[in-house]
Amino acid sequence: MFDLINGLPIHPLVVHAVVVLLPLAILGTIAIVVRPAWRHRYGPLVVGIALVATVLIPVATSSGEALERHVGDPGAHARLGDQLIWFALPLLLLLAGLVWAERREQLRGAVRILAAGAVVAALAAGVQVYRVGDSGARAAWGDQVTSSAAN
Repeated sequence: MFDLINGLPIHPLVVHAVVVLLPLAILGTIAIVVRPAWRHRYGPLVVGIALVATVLIPVATSSGEALERHVGDPGAHARLGDQLIWFALPLLLLLAGLVWAERREQLRGAVRILAAGAVVAALAAGVQVYRVGDSGARAAWGDQVTSSAAN
C-alpha cells in the first residue's frame, strides 16, 4: 500500500513531512512552555502539528519497509525509525494535556507538571529524530559520498 507513487518510492516524501513537522512540534512545545501567554493562542496549532507528524510516522515506517524490499536492509535506520513513534506519542499526549489543562481552571495545578513532562518528551523526541535521520542518511549515502580536499 505505501510503496510507490507515480513510480517513485513514497518513503522519502513521507519522511520529509515527518522531518519537518516533528521538529516544528518540538520547537513549538518548548516555545509555549517558555512563553505561557502563547499557549492559548498557539497551543492548538502545535498540538495539530504534533498530531499530523505522529500519524505520519507509521506511514513512514510502512513505506520504508516497502522500500527495503527494493534496495535492501537499511541496518540501524529501520530499528530507530520503528522506535520514533514511542517518542512522538508521549510528546503528543503531554502537549495535548498541557494545552487542555491550561484552559481548565480546576487543572491549573497540573500545568507545571505537564509542561515539564512535555519539555522532556520534546527533547527526547528531538534526539530520536536526529538519530533516525543520521542513520537514514548513512544508509542511503554512506558508501556513495566521500570527502575530498578541494584543489
